[in-house]
Amino acid sequence: MSMNFKRRLPIPKEIREEMPLAPQIAAQKPAFDAAVADVLCGKSEKKLLIIGPCSADREDSVLEYVERLARVAEEVRDKLIIIPRVYTNKPRTKGTGYKGLLHNPDPLGAPDLLGGVKAIRHMHIKVAETTGMFTADEMLYPENYQYLIDVIAYNAVGARSVENQEHRLVSAGISTPVGMKNPTGGSCSVMLNSVYAAQQPQTFIFRNWEVEATGNPLAHAILRGFQGLDGRNYPNYHYEYLERLCGLYTADTYANPAVVIDCNHDNSGKRPLEQIRIIHEVLDSVHRNEDIARLFKGFMVESYLEDGNQPVDGGVFGKSITDACLGWDKTARLIYNIADRL
Repeated sequence: MSMNFKRRLPIPKEIREEMPLAPQIAAQKPAFDAAVADVLCGKSEKKLLIIGPCSADREDSVLEYVERLARVAEEVRDKLIIIPRVYTNKPRTKGTGYKGLLHNPDPLGAPDLLGGVKAIRHMHIKVAETTGMFTADEMLYPENYQYLIDVIAYNAVGARSVENQEHRLVSAGISTPVGMKNPTGGSCSVMLNSVYAAQQPQTFIFRNWEVEATGNPLAHAILRGFQGLDGRNYPNYHYEYLERLCGLYTADTYANPAVVIDCNHDNSGKRPLEQIRIIHEVLDSVHRNEDIARLFKGFMVESYLEDGNQPVDGGVFGKSITDACLGWDKTARLIYNIADRL
């Protein structure tokens, strides 16, 4: 058992200089970031919708998806800020086979890590330059997020990473929002501890540097359900859970208490059509309880061009090769329905 150090990859700054974001698009990002921050800080009545494929597996179908999404986003811009999910690190749960575009720029071919780094940056840039929308990705590997730092508008820390100290510390130095998911075991205290740690000033070692981070007041909670010891899915979006979270997640301890509801994963039991029902139930809770309404800031939805999922070699354009997603027609109707209810 050993590791073979094959070659040194370019540092993030070198990749950003080689593949720059167009200046006119880069100039638009501060205003977009400020609008997202206003939602999380309670200065705006709008809500966030982080939506897109479970895994952004290929650029052509992702671009087709986000171009459609951009047209709908423009129509609902007075109610929703839509952030495309462009998750390029997303692996299969057991960590073998397809590991996301970063490690598999050709899902059926051999890994090419330098090619993967360039492929994920190219995809995020194309989304921004084609649609004017800035993206969300999962910070699965904290040391890699700087490859995308100038184009990412939202980072998520997943259920299997949220207890990791490096994720918490690096999140403290990110200037854009970081959503901390509840862990797979469901512990609310673990999730809130991660939010708290990310909001504090931190000093740590990162990429061979001694780093000081000021703390991220936009770190917040994401509820995604959990799996019990019996193997069953247990949702945590119901009224009673949100009511209890309001009592724990308070402004005297945390900056800008905010929660985003992840409507798939263990909340839906990976049944993507259930995301529609879940959203309407959460909105019912929001309309019923002022405390929940203050805490609730938006949804995360897994959606692609086609309903469902397929094997890696399935060949259906715009159909997920990881978790099953909501197809486009249902997605568009859902977005309009959310806007109507806000």
